[in-house]
Amino acid sequence: MKKKVAIIDSIGSNMASLIFALKRIDVNVEVTNGISSIKEASHIILPGVGAAKNAMMRLRQKELINEISNFSQPTLGICLGMQLFMNASLEDDTECLGIISNSCKPFENQKDYPVPHMGWNKVHFNTNSKLTKNLTDGEYYYFVHSYYVPICNETIGVSRYPNDFSSVIERDNFFGTQFHPEKSGLPGEKLLENFVNL
Repeated sequence: MKKKVAIIDSIGSNMASLIFALKRIDVNVEVTNGISSIKEASHIILPGVGAAKNAMMRLRQKELINEISNFSQPTLGICLGMQLFMNASLEDDTECLGIISNSCKPFENQKDYPVPHMGWNKVHFNTNSKLTKNLTDGEYYYFVHSYYVPICNETIGVSRYPNDFSSVIERDNFFGTQFHPEKSGLPGEKLLENFVNL
């Protein structure tokens, strides 16, 4: 039986490439805000682009905030979706979902490191995980973000720009990638495949 992946459609994201990437690995995909549909899914993805405050407001409007914290299925936050798993973001002093005790911070504009951090960057895995199984350490993945998650106990992948930051996190059934796996070629596809096989 095919896995069913629910993509939460609340926070503004270009869904087309993510849906295409998931269909390529042969899973059923539903883009939804419906709580019952989300609960019936085998796996959940929370993608997002834009500002944390606006994203949290939209999740609140859909009555999804408490629901997300209580998910028992494997749940993957992508980009802003991963950042929302933290306690807070310094972007507009936004209270986030509180699944992981950490706060998102802004990159500082530096001569050789413009903000947003945009483009390909290496990811180094510092912990073995089923999410990163058979992925090569030091591969390049595609990033677009102005805020980052500092290194914490839940960090399983690290990137540098110019300081180290969390590019992959894991806590229980919650996983996150700061990069966009659906735009990261074969390594990103393999990570999504690993996720749907959890």
